[in-house]
Amino acid sequence: MKSSELAFASSRELVDELIRRQSFLGVIIHAVQETRGQEWSGNKDFQVRFNENLDAETVSRLLNIVADGIAPSDK
Repeated sequence: MKSSELAFASSRELVDELIRRQSFLGVIIHAVQETRGQEWSGNKDFQVRFNENLDAETVSRLLNIVADGIAPSDK
């Protein structure tokens, strides 16, 4: 995907492009349904994506570490 094509790509296409790249080592968490400028309201469904550079156990451990590091906001 060329950088000039990015402006016209959907979120799903962008995520798919990252997952295809052998150089990508990471986890992508994204809303299943695009919201395009809408504010967050109600419950959302999310999908966790990763490629063969990681396995499910490693991803699970990584997400637990991230979750432990997120402090609840004081509202």
